[in-house]
Amino acid sequence: GMAEAAGDAGLGAAAAPEGAELSAVIGATVPTGFEQTAAEEVQEKLGSASRISRDRGKIYFEVPARSLPQVHRLRSVDNLFVVVQEFKDYQFKESKEDALKDLEDLVKKLPWTDPLKVWELNNSLKKKKSKRKKHNLQSPASREKLSDGGEEGGADQNTTNDQEDCAQNPVAVEPSGGQDTENPQGVTSRNGLEEEEDNEQLDEQVGVQASSESGSKAGDGQTGEGEAKVLRFRVTCNRAGDKHSFTSNEAARDFGGAVQEHFQWKADMTNFDVEVLLNIHNSEVVVGIALTEESLHRRNITHFGPTTLRSTLAYGMLRLCDPQPTDIIVDPMCGTGAIPIEGAAEWPYCYHIAGDNNPQAVKRAANNICSLLRKNESKDSSTALGVPLDVIQWDICNLPLRTGSVDIVVTDMPFGKRIGSKKKNWDLYPACLMEMGRICTPGTGRAVLLTQDKKCFAKALSRVGHIWRRAQTVWVNVGGLHAAVYLLRRTWERAEDRRSFW
Repeated sequence: GMAEAAGDAGLGAAAAPEGAELSAVIGATVPTGFEQTAAEEVQEKLGSASRISRDRGKIYFEVPARSLPQVHRLRSVDNLFVVVQEFKDYQFKESKEDALKDLEDLVKKLPWTDPLKVWELNNSLKKKKSKRKKHNLQSPASREKLSDGGEEGGADQNTTNDQEDCAQNPVAVEPSGGQDTENPQGVTSRNGLEEEEDNEQLDEQVGVQASSESGSKAGDGQTGEGEAKVLRFRVTCNRAGDKHSFTSNEAARDFGGAVQEHFQWKADMTNFDVEVLLNIHNSEVVVGIALTEESLHRRNITHFGPTTLRSTLAYGMLRLCDPQPTDIIVDPMCGTGAIPIEGAAEWPYCYHIAGDNNPQAVKRAANNICSLLRKNESKDSSTALGVPLDVIQWDICNLPLRTGSVDIVVTDMPFGKRIGSKKKNWDLYPACLMEMGRICTPGTGRAVLLTQDKKCFAKALSRVGHIWRRAQTVWVNVGGLHAAVYLLRRTWERAEDRRSFW
């Protein structure tokens, strides 16, 4: 129970009143537009109701601290934090000086105790996780790769939430969307098979620091309670709204100064143990402590292409089409395979087919699937039956699949920004929609399609209105580009079959 867990984390069980269990309000950032999807997943897997933030792209829910491991297994969340306190309607003073002074004074009044216990518990879980992994980890160099003509792990489409402004204490400014910037050891996140391995390397560094700072060698057990290690911290401020007299940088700096004074922690931008979050959205203020070092959306993918989709967004898209056991799910433009890989991991009783016309993409997808297979083998050899997923190189407008043989099509349509062009989309989109209509089962088939070229998509859809009708539209943000996810339902209309020989 909680007592042992608290004991593990060195928290002493005396802190909470007898019988009261440590609980946490968790904030999670999710792909904008998929807040509802994430809330449903939380309800289903944790039994907790969520509040969806007015500031899009976040949900909040309460769980007992012992549920933290399940929280980390959620598939629709990018980053997690524990809420210290939230203010629905914070009255900022007019003058900059007064407003900042208020933020400084806030630090002493905040209920830090329980959230910090949750943070500590979270750390002890991460350590355990990496110890477990140690024995079955190969060095990145020894992982065999399919040779794939110059793998360069191109830019991931990182989210940039449309924040006006985002900064960190003391004064370093990061590109907006600060939550998502790569960690400095870019290598870790590139080659780490998943978050757990990233943590492993980070943990080791933290461990080394801890022992050297206390002045005793690790392992001679001298870091007694008396000389706890000085924690390093940084403050990250995200501010949105036009009514504030200060920048996020100034808020982070002054709030951070007060945090430093209050806890006697050491400010450190790059090598921090604690990341304090100050989220200001108009008159809403939320203070939190980060529970994820690096976005969870990098799970599964080890070989990034120029437009690799975030796993969280892939999960949201798949969830929209409500896959049923034995469904056949096709991603005809799979790129590096983010959607089918997420699909095979989360919906193993469906059969997933991934295809792309680009041989380089197909190789990368195959590499990502190999990584997933290896990960499954290391987890539990008894269930390592492989992954219900195949990758094929094909022509999107001429798929080698029988008419009416597919239940679901889920794909990220070319935006025409990094790959292809807007002009090509005008021919490609209608042809794709026709071909997807042909392979999908009339009446029950569905498609979930992500595109940024909304004009072109609308036009294409109007041309195939007899076979596809639009059931839902979700507006999302992909790497700073405004995009839409469309849920289409297949009508009962027979698609004219181009190939009599099927």
